[in-house]
Amino acid sequence: MLRARWLLPGAALALGAGLGAALGARRRPEGDAVAALLGRLPVVPAVAAAGPPGAAGSELAKYGLPGLAQLRARGSYLLCYDPRSRGALWVIERLERERLRGPSERAACAFREDDSVHEYHRATNADYRGSGFDRGHLAAAANHRWSQEAMQDTFYLSNVAPQDPHLNAHAWNSLERYSRSLARSNKDVYVCTGPLYLPRMEADGKMYVKYQVIGKNHVAVPTHFFKVLILEKESGEIELRSYVMPNSPVDENIPLERFLVPIESIERASGLLFVPNILKRTSNLKAITAGNQR
Repeated sequence: MLRARWLLPGAALALGAGLGAALGARRRPEGDAVAALLGRLPVVPAVAAAGPPGAAGSELAKYGLPGLAQLRARGSYLLCYDPRSRGALWVIERLERERLRGPSERAACAFREDDSVHEYHRATNADYRGSGFDRGHLAAAANHRWSQEAMQDTFYLSNVAPQDPHLNAHAWNSLERYSRSLARSNKDVYVCTGPLYLPRMEADGKMYVKYQVIGKNHVAVPTHFFKVLILEKESGEIELRSYVMPNSPVDENIPLERFLVPIESIERASGLLFVPNILKRTSNLKAITAGNQR
């Protein structure tokens, strides 16, 4: 269950409270799937550094820039990689009802290193061995049964984070299954998933951000995970559901609605922004939190 000592900025991980904003809808034009996903990306401030302004900026970048946002586009998802944590900042995927079934077999997939990531900054299977953590998918394999290649792409370790085995098998799995069920009753469902590293009050009364690392590559173990669901209704309305779960055993009997949090809490904690990008496409936005579900 959520612990009071773990705090999201601007709001405790208490149950309920909410954005509850009623705001009009505009359907995106049909087009390339990757372009559709790009239009819903969380805002990553580092992307703005891609082009240093003016001559002064060009001179400062004479020997290159040491780091920029690292985006990976694959058939089943888009990912922003964090080389410091050896994992993703976020992964976004689109769930379509007709693609939730298919001939793909999970047994034919295997976890593997992401060779597109520099060897200094990537996780390996050896890092997880004996760690006590599962290789927890961010973009879930079961979301992409439509293609064996798409499912295999979810097994890159860049799309994985160290996850408590009980959480992975029970409450988190329930949230993934619930996300798929929403794809069957909505026009489109966009899912953004990522890790959180939340501050915790220690015995001295001070707040600290502490997290474990595993393996020789020091893969960061998140304290929590978030999942943001953007639901496109047939009516044109956009519905937003945002969840946070601790990276620890969670009683699977706790209703999923107990893990709903205001979207601004995730934005503050993650350094990402969701609502500004959504409002570029619609003015008919409804955020669902515990207590204001239909």
